[in-house]
Amino acid sequence: MQYSTYGRHTVVDVWGVDASFLDNVDFLRLIMVNAAVKSSATVLSVIHKKFEPSGCSILVLLSESHLSIHTYPKEGFAAIDGYTCGKRVDPKIAVDYLVDILQPKKIYTKTLIRGSNEIVVLD
Repeated sequence: MQYSTYGRHTVVDVWGVDASFLDNVDFLRLIMVNAAVKSSATVLSVIHKKFEPSGCSILVLLSESHLSIHTYPKEGFAAIDGYTCGKRVDPKIAVDYLVDILQPKKIYTKTLIRGSNEIVVLD
């Protein structure tokens, strides 16, 4: 049996997001799962951690890898990460959905092709 190491890893920093979005674990869990489903990924589990006084981290474990978000509400910042193995599921679909919902003022995107030395930076 031959295995492919091909995967896509999309990393997005978003700034200028409404703090009430970034501190709402239930809302973020919902949109993270919806993002995974929209990209045709298979959700295995969801875990989260709410921090005091604010912020949270959410990890959606996928059969194809993962989708995560780490939030800093006071700064209006979130770090979003989507990685999928193989060519069937595109993490950019999930990340774009999250960005559409969160409506940041600034977006910085990097996409890496895992299993190779190719790096694509998208602004």
